[in-house]
Amino acid sequence: MSYELSMQAISMKKFFEEGRMRELRSLEELYGNDEFTFAVVYGRRRVGKTSLINEFISRNDKKTISFTATENTDIVNLEKFSQKIFEVYPELSSIRSFPTWESAFDYVAKRSEQEKLILVIDEFPYLAKANPAISSELQRHIDLFLQNTNMMLILCGSSMSFMEKQVLGYESPLYGRRTAQYRVMPLDYYDSAAFFENTSMEDRLLGYAVTGGIPQYLKVISKERTVEKGIEKAFFTKEGFLYEEPHNLLKQELREPALYNAIITTIANGATKLTEIASKVKEEDSKVAKYIKNLIHLGILEKELSMFAKNERDGIYRIKDNMYRFWHRFVPDNVTLIESGYERVYENRVKQFIPDYMGHVFEAVCKQYLLRLNAKDMLPFLFDTIGGWWGGNPITKKGTEIDIVASSKDGRMIVGECKWKNKETGCDVYKGLKEKEIVLPGKDIHYFLFSRSGFTPALKDEAKDDARLTLVTLNDLFTI
Repeated sequence: MSYELSMQAISMKKFFEEGRMRELRSLEELYGNDEFTFAVVYGRRRVGKTSLINEFISRNDKKTISFTATENTDIVNLEKFSQKIFEVYPELSSIRSFPTWESAFDYVAKRSEQEKLILVIDEFPYLAKANPAISSELQRHIDLFLQNTNMMLILCGSSMSFMEKQVLGYESPLYGRRTAQYRVMPLDYYDSAAFFENTSMEDRLLGYAVTGGIPQYLKVISKERTVEKGIEKAFFTKEGFLYEEPHNLLKQELREPALYNAIITTIANGATKLTEIASKVKEEDSKVAKYIKNLIHLGILEKELSMFAKNERDGIYRIKDNMYRFWHRFVPDNVTLIESGYERVYENRVKQFIPDYMGHVFEAVCKQYLLRLNAKDMLPFLFDTIGGWWGGNPITKKGTEIDIVASSKDGRMIVGECKWKNKETGCDVYKGLKEKEIVLPGKDIHYFLFSRSGFTPALKDEAKDDARLTLVTLNDLFTI
């Protein structure tokens, strides 16, 4: 076995043991019920929905009919669905296909009366596009037959809007039938690190910073000997897996991908307010607001409010998805070099800007770290909200920013500063952070300092005597 394949096997094993364990346990509990269950699994493309389902199925050798719909005619999809049934029940293989979906569902319903059976229909939106009545047909079979069987039905799809409106939504024929739903989310920095076990902590964070925790992207990057080589090959070669990925995803998910792409590019270039974004893309505010809402729903953008702000208009727009953020920051400006076959784009055009790029990512990582500690009840108190703060300082009369503010309902707070620099963080940073607390409404405040390069001896000494101060290194981020 090659180095790359052996490392891939190890990381995927750890990925399922840690990164998707919660979903796997829940699916196993559903499967253990001696009754009909119906799970809806959805999430953006490449996030690992099918891998999750396949891992669940493979454990304990569960009897399963697993079908993936394609963008094809209804007749072709029915034929392929029939063949999947015949693979499990070969006594019917003499016929080419069931004549109707009704007859196919009738057959699997009868078989599931006698034995535990899982029926998976992946990419369900493709099936429904070719046959708009399929949801009603499934609803009828659930109500008349399947609810009295021992079947576990799993519908899976990548079209977020379709799955939420046409499967889970109130107007869907399937509304109210599901037993559980799973919106599969990208991994955080901690679970993403499973793909980069034999690399430095900085490189693990870099891998997360360019993939946004999407398992398929993590697999692609981690196949190479180093994270930087993986980035170079994936983003900065014509054949690279991620070179055209943002465009391809937008085409699959949304109409008018050119305008969506223009909005993302504008935000990547520094525009954060709706009026500013609309002005640069030369569209009406109302239209841009609608498109931004769709991008937020897909997890590509986010609207961020300063902690304790009450006016939505004060919010700013950011690129939430790190793959989109990295791509729009570095790929468009280097297309000519990439298309010409230049092999050192990352080394000569990108690498020097990585420390600046990592600053915002590091803040997000530190928030994820605190969220993990909060979930384990490992903080001085449980917080209810977390974010950043920016605004005017009444003392200095200048604009002030605080990287992290986490607050409980009773007013206790954690405030944090995140430093992604090549020098140790010192007492001056702690002093500056304490001076900012005047802008916050909380009284009982605890301080967290996060540093890429560690802390000066003087600050370490101060932390020993200050119960309100916690110092967090990169090593601490990965030893929760």
